[in-house]
Amino acid sequence: MKKYDVIVVGAGHAGIEASLAAARLNCRVCLVTFHKDNLGAMSCNPAIGGLGKGQLVKEIDALGGEMARAADNCGIQFRILNASKGEAVRSTRAQIDMRLYQDYMQKVFAKEDNIDIKETEVIKLLIEKNKVIGIATIKEEIYAKSVVVAAGTFLGGLIHVGLDHHSAGRIHEKPSIKLAQDLKRIGFTIQRFKTGTCARIDTHSINYQDLIEQKPDETGAKFSFFTSQRLLPQVSCFITYTNKKTHQVIRDNLKYSPLYSGLIKATGVRYCPSIEDKVVKFPDRERHQVFLEPQGLKTNWVYCNGISTSLPEHVQLELIHSITGLEQAKILRFGYGIEYDLVDPTELFPTLETKKISNLFLAGQINGTTGYEEAAALGLIAGINAASIAKHKDPFILDRSQGYIGVLIDDLVTKGTNEPYRMFTSRVEYRLILREDNADLRLSEMGYKIGLLPKKSFARVIKKQKETKNLLALIKKDNLKPTRETNSLLNQEGLSSINKDTALTQILKRPESNISLLKRLSSKFYDFNDEVLRQVQIQIKYSGFIERQLAEVDKFKHLEKIVISDKMSYPEVGGLSREIREKLDKFKPLNLGQASRISGITPTAIAILMVFLRKTYKR
Repeated sequence: MKKYDVIVVGAGHAGIEASLAAARLNCRVCLVTFHKDNLGAMSCNPAIGGLGKGQLVKEIDALGGEMARAADNCGIQFRILNASKGEAVRSTRAQIDMRLYQDYMQKVFAKEDNIDIKETEVIKLLIEKNKVIGIATIKEEIYAKSVVVAAGTFLGGLIHVGLDHHSAGRIHEKPSIKLAQDLKRIGFTIQRFKTGTCARIDTHSINYQDLIEQKPDETGAKFSFFTSQRLLPQVSCFITYTNKKTHQVIRDNLKYSPLYSGLIKATGVRYCPSIEDKVVKFPDRERHQVFLEPQGLKTNWVYCNGISTSLPEHVQLELIHSITGLEQAKILRFGYGIEYDLVDPTELFPTLETKKISNLFLAGQINGTTGYEEAAALGLIAGINAASIAKHKDPFILDRSQGYIGVLIDDLVTKGTNEPYRMFTSRVEYRLILREDNADLRLSEMGYKIGLLPKKSFARVIKKQKETKNLLALIKKDNLKPTRETNSLLNQEGLSSINKDTALTQILKRPESNISLLKRLSSKFYDFNDEVLRQVQIQIKYSGFIERQLAEVDKFKHLEKIVISDKMSYPEVGGLSREIREKLDKFKPLNLGQASRISGITPTAIAILMVFLRKTYKR
């Protein structure tokens, strides 16, 4: 009987990162999936990144994950979102060649000697004394020291197209029914969510003359800190809009919508609603934007982002043909809605290990999230911690002050979610210090110490840190004199003249200043690359705001350091209401900070708990 260190169930974005992380941490991994040819498939839109999501991808990269490198190798249009706004809310997004992305991931797995892939269905978790010891498939039992379940939308998956529905985990793929039933049997609290996708159309049937072209950025944006350049040609996307006719088609056919006929009872994605949801909930809107996104360089498939729907096929055809540029569009695949099971994420520790069953980890949509990036981030952390248990090492936890991944996990395990959770910059209270551009400076040392980030990659980060420090010191010493040449240069950059000696740091704090100014001011800045120049400019320009956020982080860390034992007896804490005791006992917070973020836990309760813990510590 062969025994593995880690078993991973599911080969989507979460399963990929979990498997690779565990394998690269010297664990013997068994990845179980229905079809290994679908490993790395992009089930929905052909894009990675976006607002809040780009930060997740950069953090995955800094810790040693794979998604960012894959995106750089397969990206066909890169853009910086919110480029005109502050650094804290800028995010990278890329259109991806879906076929190349899948091929890339399969080649990566082919090189990993520590991973065995088995094509079969998991029907049951093997548990002894509240500890998972393996899985049962339709073919055999497989044993391991830890298990990661990353089943995506396959758990109890049910696809809807109009009033017709059938069991499936993804279009043309069977669902995982028995595993979903087993999770209920074990006693996990099961929720049910809904997501959906839009139609794909033939590019040759689109009239592009009447559409708005969206060209790629020329900034050289990329995801990975450790790839030198993008490899593929860059292409345009196109924009069109729905109209009054489109909306009337939808209103006339709402009786055929599984959403509005009551067939779908699960909660959908609020921030990415179906087109029928948009029309009903925003009746005053005369149009809604539709992005036409190519699915690759050598395919005629185009993704119609913005009109996700589960309406019947004949209605989808009518509404698409009512849109400018799509009057003759040929549908290659119709949109559909899908319901699926998940586990209440408050039943997880911040390591993503379940509280009910030890050595069992959950990652991806089973945790209540939506999106490739959220899934990959959760898969990475679950894979690291599953490997840590297998190798008897300390767990790895990111908190809210360390990264978007920390916020993602803390929100899920502390607050739970009643709808598919999507990451946004607005969810992150320390977003000015948790930016895209400094994810490597923040997290790569952790990735290196864990054993995921190669020494060569970490050396690049150390070099960047040193150069940033040196340049910052150099700039702080410099004063500009009000010479004719200096003022002429400032004026050329859109800055006002100076009439006295002025610190260079003061010039760089001006809103109009940019990194090109430094190289024009003095040749001594020529040796520093744009990445370092930008890092220094951000630190100088936002120094006051950054200092205030760092002070807030110190206060946050104080509460996070006050550890609460998992054997804590809350009835012994005088002054707490019964409701609060029950909540604390259910959530089992690891520290006072996490306890303070549980819904319904009052500041007074935290003060009482703090006094109790201090007395207990002294005893």
